Amino acid sequence: MIRVVLADDQELVRSGFAMILEAQPDIQVVGEAGDGEAAIAAVRAHQPDVALLDIRMPGLDGIEAAKVICSESRTRALMLTTFDQDDYVYDALYAGASGFLLKDVRRDDLVHAVRVVAAGESLLAPTVTRRLIADITRNRPREGTPPSERLAVLTARERETLRLLGRGLSNAEIATAMVVSEHTVKTHVSNVLSKLGLRDRVQAVIAAYESRLIEPA
Repeated sequence: MIRVVLADDQELVRSGFAMILEAQPDIQVVGEAGDGEAAIAAVRAHQPDVALLDIRMPGLDGIEAAKVICSESRTRALMLTTFDQDDYVYDALYAGASGFLLKDVRRDDLVHAVRVVAAGESLLAPTVTRRLIADITRNRPREGTPPSERLAVLTARERETLRLLGRGLSNAEIATAMVVSEHTVKTHVSNVLSKLGLRDRVQAVIAAYESRLIEPA
């Protein structure tokens, strides 16, 4: 059963999404919140698989709430907004979010998004992710460990896995490119995420660009 916490300051939106999700046999809404602080409290109380967070909420907004939730729990954040603006996507990705949806999302797409994120995947399509990450690393450089030092913990095969992840390849495609089994690729991906302290494939793509393993086009 996929456990979900919903956070939106508009009660009608919350109840509508809750009704859609509760109608699914494999999804349970375990908590609701009207602002970021309440969302964090609900996640701490219920430890859900997914937190569906509106970006714009009074007090603590969804992005700030996502930073806290993603840093202290295994709950995966799925962001909601009425504004299709890149800055929100950038901030949500950096906060640790695994997905990004507009509030006018279709019923089936909402359900699919929750299932995808709960399964440990990212919601953004690879081509969209690559474009966003390239823009992030080109226009919003971050301070931190020098790229060469950051990747020093990886083996040669893990570095190649990260490079292919950065290109948006699936495990099957990486297996073909590296001439190994998908099981081996899963092991490499797991090692990359663990060694670099990354939550998921979206953050791996960011790391590949930030480390200059892939240069923005």
